[in-house]
Amino acid sequence: MTPQRSKRPRMTDFAPILSHALFRKGGEEKLEEWIREPLPRSEFLQVPDHRVLSTMTLCVFQAGFVWRVIRKKWPDFERVFFAFEPFKMVLLSPDQLDDIARDERIVRNRQKVISVPQNAAYIMDMTAAHGSFAAFVEQWPKEDFVGLCQHLKKHGCRLGGRSGPRVLRYLGCDSFNLSSDVVTCLRQSGLEIADYPTSKSDLVKVQARFNDWREQTGYSLTRLSRICACASGENYTEPFR
Repeated sequence: MTPQRSKRPRMTDFAPILSHALFRKGGEEKLEEWIREPLPRSEFLQVPDHRVLSTMTLCVFQAGFVWRVIRKKWPDFERVFFAFEPFKMVLLSPDQLDDIARDERIVRNRQKVISVPQNAAYIMDMTAAHGSFAAFVEQWPKEDFVGLCQHLKKHGCRLGGRSGPRVLRYLGCDSFNLSSDVVTCLRQSGLEIADYPTSKSDLVKVQARFNDWREQTGYSLTRLSRICACASGENYTEPFR
């Protein structure tokens, strides 16, 4: 698990972060329990559009709500929203959407319900241009994950903040997630960013730092992000699944 090292250590060297994560988690085997990797390209390209919309909807409804409640109700969400087939969602009438927003089987939040057909239309637009939403994501430059997240925020509905990056992570896209632990790690590495980095200048700095670490180590953005999270914060007890 030792990262590839340049002959001359840099101030932004990732090795101390990895060492700290290994120490906090109790060695390579224990740390590995906390790590996830992105899907291989061939598998990611097989992700169907209805699973993309399902994941977008999950993240939209999780935002600002108790996650375990959403997870418990999720089988009903799948039934109420016709398994999230995008072409069915864009055909829903205002009356049908009102009925769904009153359905007690799901969390009754009309604004979030309305996001489903809007995100379905976004997915269908990208599919028309690229063959599938997964293909659209896959062709995006790997060194510009921030730009991909901005695209989701601009063209999708309620996919700003951490929701867009979380969608991409859940789908298996190579990604970093700016949780409080990851931001703490970035700041401790010497990066001058806000506690909640949302400005364009901060996000450019974050992207550059992750690009640098990826070049140093050969690790995926997902692995780098998880190691950063494990190197700081209070995640001592059980792995993220």
